Amino acid sequence: MQSPKKIAMWSGPRNLSTAMMYSFGNRADCAVVDEPFYASYLDMTGLDHPMRDEILASQSRDPQHVVDCLTGDNPGQKPYYYQKHMTQHMINGVPRDWMRDVINVFLIRHPARVIASYAAKRENPTLEDIGFRQQAELFDLVSGWGQVPVVLDSSDLRDAPQEKLEALCEAIGIGFSPNMMSWARGGHPNDGVWASHWYGAVWNSETFAGAEGEMPEVPDALQPVLEAALPYYEKLAAVKL
Repeated sequence: MQSPKKIAMWSGPRNLSTAMMYSFGNRADCAVVDEPFYASYLDMTGLDHPMRDEILASQSRDPQHVVDCLTGDNPGQKPYYYQKHMTQHMINGVPRDWMRDVINVFLIRHPARVIASYAAKRENPTLEDIGFRQQAELFDLVSGWGQVPVVLDSSDLRDAPQEKLEALCEAIGIGFSPNMMSWARGGHPNDGVWASHWYGAVWNSETFAGAEGEMPEVPDALQPVLEAALPYYEKLAAVKL
């Protein structure tokens, strides 16, 4: 019998990450968790995010306790455990050694699209807010351990969802399930408490959105953020599926 697998999906915000969690969460053989380090991140940084108090009350603020939960038995004894992570949550003081024992996948999206989407929800994002630097740092970390991390571009996934999901499943050593192609409207039982603020579009969806349109214009004030993020994106894009 195959041993249980844990799949850590690393992305920044506004990057199809919730749709991916819903895709894996629609498999009968897969448990999911939504941004388990969010409360510890807010507690350790003091940042004022939307719904901060509710988030702090909803999760453990102790990052080691979170790690223990992530690396313990898969919930419901399911064969697969999909863990949706935000790269910007992995600040100093959050353990990383546990990443040696999971399958690490990096979900990327062009920073112009991320910045435009994020700015619509929270004004004037910084490079630290959108996670590109941290994503490249984590990629280098697991590569240095001898792992071959998997990189998936969300735009490619929207262009050809079944083809890319099949390629992802093959790369991480699990069978593709047609159930990954759709999900029920209205969210997932394992959504974080912050879902009502951030997940409106995906709550109203039943499958992946179609191909993305023209690249959005990034305001002049956010051009430095775009220019700083691009090299990190391009580095990972060079080895994407």
